[in-house]
Amino acid sequence: MKLMCAPMQGFTEAPFRHFHAGVYGAADCYFSPFLRVDHGAVRGRDLRDVTSPLNANHRLVAQVIFRDADEFSMLVRGHGAVDMNLGCPFPLQTRRGRGAAMVARRDVLEEVADLMAGMPDVTFSVKMRLGMTDPTEWRETVDVLNRMALTHVTVHPRVASQQYSGGLHLDAFESLAGELRHPVVFNGDLDSVVAIGEIAARYPWLHGVMAGRGLLARPSLFAECHSGREWSRDERLQGICRLHEGVYGHYRSCLCGDSQILSKIKPFWDYLGGEIDRKVMKSIRKAGSVAGYETAVAALQWG
Repeated sequence: MKLMCAPMQGFTEAPFRHFHAGVYGAADCYFSPFLRVDHGAVRGRDLRDVTSPLNANHRLVAQVIFRDADEFSMLVRGHGAVDMNLGCPFPLQTRRGRGAAMVARRDVLEEVADLMAGMPDVTFSVKMRLGMTDPTEWRETVDVLNRMALTHVTVHPRVASQQYSGGLHLDAFESLAGELRHPVVFNGDLDSVVAIGEIAARYPWLHGVMAGRGLLARPSLFAECHSGREWSRDERLQGICRLHEGVYGHYRSCLCGDSQILSKIKPFWDYLGGEIDRKVMKSIRKAGSVAGYETAVAALQWG
């Protein structure tokens, strides 16, 4: 079963992916935070992420988010592997018909399917939600997905209006999986070896699982799965420190000034509250200088 790293804006960028692969061993696949069209062109910083030399030690698939066939064509150009985002729940995107809103936009997906048929050198996959507000909205377009040449379909079994809270619609997920003609990957609330094991046991036919927030909160998660056991807190903390050392060292080497460096590295800790001592975490978040930040992190390493 494949273990895949979900794309998360501001978190799973090239430095994180590179050093995560180096510390823990690479996931089977990493997906880039989505590329988007901004002011009529593909956003430059998104392209820089997918073309970074830091991507050399892991398999990366470029994820794209689009509102129509024209944006799709623009975003796909130049990439050998593309994941189509039909799952982003954020209103900034869904109000424009992108992300999870695309699940029910049959007209656009039919156009996209026609374009894909003329791109034999590109491999495609899909990451989707069940719909915007109704977990049966996928029925509007599942037949269109089935006529696309896809390596797999990743399903997060919530609707967009839930964001990342509330129960998973597992009955709807099972119905969708039964209709899809493609391999299925499960995404959602996978934050421990036990959680992944339970999903794998419940759905032994899964092609793989994908973790985003769970992997950020427990970066060793996939390595623990490979080792067949849950790591001790000390083992997990050692891995976090090594991962941080790599990511932080990268930003120190390429950014100028305390403000720039701290703005890029502090999000590293956003999901790690369950692993890090509360007082140390507070010191890290309050640090206003690189020197103060390094002192706070040193307390973690020795504490």
